Parts: sequence; structure tokens; C-alpha cells
Amino acid sequence: MYETILFPTDGSDHASTVAEHAIDAAKTRGATLHVLSVVDDRAFLVLDDERVEQVRSELEENALEAIDEAVTVAEGHGVETVTGVDVGSPAECIVDYVEANDVDLVVMGTSGADYERNVVGSVSQRVVQTSPVPVLTVGLDA
Repeated sequence: MYETILFPTDGSDHASTVAEHAIDAAKTRGATLHVLSVVDDRAFLVLDDERVEQVRSELEENALEAIDEAVTVAEGHGVETVTGVDVGSPAECIVDYVEANDVDLVVMGTSGADYERNVVGSVSQRVVQTSPVPVLTVGLDA
């Protein structure tokens, strides 16, 4: 049922917890784990033009580090991985990736500035609402 699982990561503090769930699901199902990190280009709107490239470069480096962390753990568990970095609106990029890569399941974390009021982070919420495939959300304390 789940042959291709997507783990979108932003490298946040609880990403490793979410990765554990994604890796376990992939290992249990014999699925390929796709690890995607999206550079949120909305941050560029408030930057001076001369700073955009520097910030983009830093964010892309952070994205690659986040991917490398997850891939190292996944491969340590014998899970096949595919990686990708995209630039844009995170929720849109995630759903586009799902559609372009025949993903069967998305495993992602929940977050938000005010966790008690915003149980599912805005990116997770948009993905849940627009994804053509099931989305497993993992809470901060999972």
C-alpha cells in the first residue's frame, strides 16, 4: 500500500522524532523514503536584493544538512532513500512533490508559534488539506 513515503524536513529540533516515524513506516513497508527540504522563499520578500543570494545559499545549506541527517539514520536502518531540495512555498512544494513522484504517504511534523491554539502547523495544515494522499502528522511530544 505504501511504497513511496515522503518525509519533508526543515531541520527543526523535533525533525529527528518525525524522521523516526517516517523511517519506521518505510522499513516496515519496504518502502522508499523520499526526504525533501524546502527553502521557504517568502523570507526573501523582506530582504534587500543584495542579501537574497547570501540568504538563499545559507538556507539551501541548512536544507542539505537536514536531509543528510535523515538519510544517515534511514540508511543505517537499511531504508532506501531519495532526496530533494526545492525553493518556494513549503506546502505547495510538498504537494507538488507528492504528485510528481507518486508518493503514497506523507509523514511530517506539527508545529506552530502558539502550539496550544495551532495544533497543526500552518504548513502541515495546508498539506493535510490539499494532499492527494494520506498525511501522518507527528506531534512535538511523540
